[in-house]
Amino acid sequence: MMIDLPDLEAMHGFGGRIAEQLRVGDVVALSGGLGTGKTTLSRAILQALGHQGEVPSPTFTIIEMYDHLDPPAVHADFYRLEDPSEVEQLGLDDYREGAVLLAEWPDHAGGFAHEAGCLQITLEISGKGRKAIVEGGADWLGRMP
Repeated sequence: MMIDLPDLEAMHGFGGRIAEQLRVGDVVALSGGLGTGKTTLSRAILQALGHQGEVPSPTFTIIEMYDHLDPPAVHADFYRLEDPSEVEQLGLDDYREGAVLLAEWPDHAGGFAHEAGCLQITLEISGKGRKAIVEGGADWLGRMP
């Protein structure tokens, strides 16, 4: 499925629709080049889940936790990982327990497409806006945003 995101308002609306459908154990795997809107979409999802205030990019911390949300969320940016095995050293499975995962640069962590709860979103620049190519795992049937 392809979704046009011509402006920031559309990106926020898309993030809100994703947030409405999230369940514990889901992964929103965000791919795309630098500057395509992965962090912007992550922020929109977190704000739609009820987070107020700043949402720092986890580029340097790699993982940011949002335990106060319903469902709790983990925002991860795997850009700096040099090998997928580094995910184990980070203890990602422990962070994910009882939460949803917003994963930027999922390929750097070995990918999540094999998980039934993975919503894969590839963002691309399209004119002055963006477009999202969306593919959901088996658990997303009937609840695509």
